[in-house]
Amino acid sequence: MNPVGVVWIEPDSSRIAMQVSGQLHGLSVQFAEDLPAIAEALDAMEQGAVYFQLPLPGIVSEDVVTLIRSKQPHCPILIHDPGKEPGHSPRLAGRRDVYFLQGDFTLEAIAGRLKTLADAHFSIQVSSMAQNIARHSSPEPWRRMLIGESPAMLKVVEQLRLIAPRRSTVLINGETGTGKEVVARALHQASGRGAREMVAFNCGALPETLVEAELFGHAKGAFTGALNQRIGRFEQANHSSIFLDEIGDLPIDLQSKLLRVLQEREFQRLGGTETVKVDVRVIAATNVDLAGAVRNKRFREDLFYRLNVLAIQLPPLRQRTSDISPLLSHFIEKVCRKEDLPVKVASSAVIEHLSGYSWPGNVRQLEHATETAIIMSGERRVLQPADFQLRDKPEEPSYSTYPPLPDEGLDFSEVITRIERNLLAQALDKCNGNKSRAAGILRMKRSTLVSKVKTLTGEDSNEDD
Repeated sequence: MNPVGVVWIEPDSSRIAMQVSGQLHGLSVQFAEDLPAIAEALDAMEQGAVYFQLPLPGIVSEDVVTLIRSKQPHCPILIHDPGKEPGHSPRLAGRRDVYFLQGDFTLEAIAGRLKTLADAHFSIQVSSMAQNIARHSSPEPWRRMLIGESPAMLKVVEQLRLIAPRRSTVLINGETGTGKEVVARALHQASGRGAREMVAFNCGALPETLVEAELFGHAKGAFTGALNQRIGRFEQANHSSIFLDEIGDLPIDLQSKLLRVLQEREFQRLGGTETVKVDVRVIAATNVDLAGAVRNKRFREDLFYRLNVLAIQLPPLRQRTSDISPLLSHFIEKVCRKEDLPVKVASSAVIEHLSGYSWPGNVRQLEHATETAIIMSGERRVLQPADFQLRDKPEEPSYSTYPPLPDEGLDFSEVITRIERNLLAQALDKCNGNKSRAAGILRMKRSTLVSKVKTLTGEDSNEDD
């Protein structure tokens, strides 16, 4: 029997049996005329949906729903209420996974909705089983952090297995949104240091004057306001791992101090004379071409080679489209759990739609798009392509879209600051002040956005959205 079925409750099934079976081609259809027959049909159905039209002669509709729930607690129930018997729908509307079609509908329209619900129920069951199997069968907990079985992702997984036991520095390369921090955390968990918490730091999230104190700590009296000694991120990461995101943004003056840490595993706090020794594994990440930065004298060559001992290249999402389906299921479950919603599923048309998109923001963009889709879908349990508000990647702008360069010249820093301030204001306005979403559409880390808002506007930005 087809694992996906439909129980069609109809007092006179012989009248429309052929038509219904034709419209529900590919699904196992069982007709039932009374409560005993309904119970028998439900026992035989593994996954699927149930349909009936109001009123049911000689049968109380609430009794039917109660029976269905006793046999199939989670299967969707589609009830067609033509409106001739007012009062039935409100009594059933509060039941979970009960859907209504009200008014006149063709058999083709009813069958289409029923197939969608049946397929969705099947997808939920399969997804749930797969997640349970993964939770209980994987001997490597860190592997569950890396979602996908595409050749590109399996290559990354194999690299992590080889690299994790080593002490060597790792450089993770990849476009914005490809999941560099997730890979860093998986690498840390897979290593012998996984019992300790990994320390993360975004090298572009703070003004240059604060980065040194944040990374290496400071001595008492090192600067105005330094009333006590404070340890930095490297000391916090002793016997663990430190993740340096956006390493290409590290100020050039601090690159020599980081080089010393990588070479000697020691440093001095800002304003201090004591040498601090640490046992730290450094995992760095970048979305820029560090070799190019070296050629342009923006990054030290010796530091580049120290960081690039073991390199992992993360593929963009457009190069691993077969992973979109499991990623989407993961994000749907994550968002629904966070928002305390019943778990939704995506129709097959959604997967096809998403697989044809270029994903300039990669996995992070998919996560944000999924959250938007869940919100836009309202009470519907099945997500459709129209719920995903995807924009085409913008074309490269012409010079005419930029501020004109006057003959007498201009203040470059002032113009760039004005552009940044304008973009930040637009993004925050579009997202109703939600910094996480604003950072997403600007393709930057949330911490980077918060820092820029504070720097460019002088506003002490609240960390809460």
